[in-house]
Amino acid sequence: MNVPRIKHNKLTVEEKRESSLLVRKRVQAARNIQNSRFKNDKLFSNAEMSNQHIKLHCQYDEKTKLILVEAIRKFHLSARSYYRTLKIARTIADLESSPELKIAHVAEALQYRFQGEILIN
Repeated sequence: MNVPRIKHNKLTVEEKRESSLLVRKRVQAARNIQNSRFKNDKLFSNAEMSNQHIKLHCQYDEKTKLILVEAIRKFHLSARSYYRTLKIARTIADLESSPELKIAHVAEALQYRFQGEILIN
């Protein structure tokens, strides 16, 4: 497994980071959203959504659809990869308390997907 080097300016620059308390609050808020979303289903998290749940809970606008279509074409995404990307994007949106998936959520989900593949190979 290859791990990319960290550039020296990243090591020496002071960045403002979210405190653990704020992260915990965002995660708990996202969990509450998912608990509410799945209160009538036997699901615990977005990762467990079926394709039917994804169609219901992963709504996006036309611009976001264009990004998804381009990703499918460019990266040869399978249906399974497409749905997995939407589940991850839904979780990212939940962390931001966003009812709709946005371009940024989908782009971040795609980035995680391909970053993991690059590191594993």
